[in-house]
Amino acid sequence: MDIFKQRKYFIQIIIILISIIYIIRLFALQVVDTSYKISASNNVLRHITQYPARGLVYDRNEELLVYNQAAYDLMIVPRQLEAFDTTDFCNIINISKQQLIKEINKAKKYSYFKPSLFLKQMSSVTYAKLQEKLYKYKGFFVQTRTLRKYTQKIAAHALGYVGEVDEEITKKKPYYKLGDYMGISGIEKSYEKELRGKKGVQIYLVDVHNRIKGNYKKGKYDTNAVAGANITTTLDANLQEYGEKLMQNKKGSIVAIEPSTGEILTMVTSPSYNPALLVGRIRTKNYLNLLKDTLKPLFNRAVMAKYPPGSTFKIITALVGLQEKVLYKNTLYSCHGGYHYGRQIVGCHNHPSPLDLTHAIQYSCNAYFCNVYRSIIDNPEFTSADEGFKVWRDYVTSFGLGNKLGTDFANELSGNIPTTKYYDKYYGHGHWSSLTTLSLSIGQGELGITPLQLANMTSTVANRGFYYTPHLIKKISSKKNIDEKFLVQRYTKIDSSYFPIVIDGMEKVINGEAGSTARIAKIKDIIVCGKTGTAQNPHGDNHSIFIAFAPKDNPKIAIAVFIENGGYGARWAAPTASLMIEKYLKKNISRKWLENYILNCDLINEQTQDKHME
Repeated sequence: MDIFKQRKYFIQIIIILISIIYIIRLFALQVVDTSYKISASNNVLRHITQYPARGLVYDRNEELLVYNQAAYDLMIVPRQLEAFDTTDFCNIINISKQQLIKEINKAKKYSYFKPSLFLKQMSSVTYAKLQEKLYKYKGFFVQTRTLRKYTQKIAAHALGYVGEVDEEITKKKPYYKLGDYMGISGIEKSYEKELRGKKGVQIYLVDVHNRIKGNYKKGKYDTNAVAGANITTTLDANLQEYGEKLMQNKKGSIVAIEPSTGEILTMVTSPSYNPALLVGRIRTKNYLNLLKDTLKPLFNRAVMAKYPPGSTFKIITALVGLQEKVLYKNTLYSCHGGYHYGRQIVGCHNHPSPLDLTHAIQYSCNAYFCNVYRSIIDNPEFTSADEGFKVWRDYVTSFGLGNKLGTDFANELSGNIPTTKYYDKYYGHGHWSSLTTLSLSIGQGELGITPLQLANMTSTVANRGFYYTPHLIKKISSKKNIDEKFLVQRYTKIDSSYFPIVIDGMEKVINGEAGSTARIAKIKDIIVCGKTGTAQNPHGDNHSIFIAFAPKDNPKIAIAVFIENGGYGARWAAPTASLMIEKYLKKNISRKWLENYILNCDLINEQTQDKHME
């Protein structure tokens, strides 16, 4: 009897265990493992992403710069594929059978159930042909999206471009799926979240022929796409276009800033390219061609190129000297063909001697600023040149030099202001002096400054000691205000009382008597203050540099022009800056002879011919 009871209990336990296993398995299939549910739903439901219209981009005067046009992407859901006429299909969309197989396998690798991009950006003609026969090709459907269009061929680097995301981005940022687009550079990248908007989704019921039969549950689970915010930039389209015209056949950059706001009026980098080249299916091919171009049209010189500032840096040397009280307005220094120390000499051109500060700026005397620099570094109040140099550098970096300015431009570089550690490493601690670093006094040596930083430095002088962080955005439709950091005044460590002395010298550079270094930049009825610069270039002709702001009182524009291999500052950079200022303040150019002089200049081809003749 006991044996029978034991068998009974044993059988009951087995039945219970089997029941538990079935329950667990059913739970796993119905709740945990959703693949069957997905498979079933994908047979009758189609989730179509609703892509929002990307935000429009305007210039500061509300002139449209970037807008959208419709594009058609062919999507695929591998799970829904059935046998179809591949020859007819390939003929319609103009691809080979090899490409067809490749793209199908690629889609299966990504996901068997989720839709993915099969063919991007079909033409409206191809779309019309395919739409008539789409019901024959189960597993395929067309999704509408937008592509960027440009009203003008300008500001390519500032505006940036949009490109397709890759798998790495989709892993880092779940918002994006393969086939999506995002900003790659410029404003498109910096303000991607604002411009992209928010995707929506529509769920449709489809029949066995893959034809839409209606909304799933009357659209209860649909979500609408939210269009991206429109952006008003700080750029002046007319000035930008004019700047790019002046810089044709030249390498370099023009950056102009409104001193009272820090708004970037123009950001020209040359050579440039037509922004439309990086849109649509031709983008990859064009990008590779631009990348191979030896003139580097993709390189944004305005924020990424680091140049010695040349004699434009003498403005900083003077201000630091005034602040440290080793220099005064009436301080005199003589110049006998340059600054002599031992067997070395920092050469200078012919000009009156001796000079006071304002006239030293007017004539750009190298000897004068070598003396000023040494008086700063070797100030008896400091225990060593090392200490004096640190004080000097602290003043210089307060102008936004040597560090990233914190603009809304993604690829901004910091430039370089050397440190004591650099010289200690190179010469050894205690084995270098003001003479070792003397070239810094006139903007040479290890100094590396971007055109944007140089324009910001000029804006700081125009403001008599402060600047607003330069930025490209004036207004975003989805926000009340731009980032607060662009509204904060950032002061240098130079007292405002010293700036008028230097500014008087800058005025004489243009409006002074014969011998002033940039009289060619003079504009009728406008007092322009500026400074020429000639940066030594070990790889060829010197670089032509000019900084300026105007008018002298209540300035409306501060500008930096940098023309590679352009020789001395007054030759090409100064007249270019002068034309830009006249264009912005007067709207028209009165000095057509000067405009033609710049427009007819072809430094790129001239230099190429010179090299061939060598």
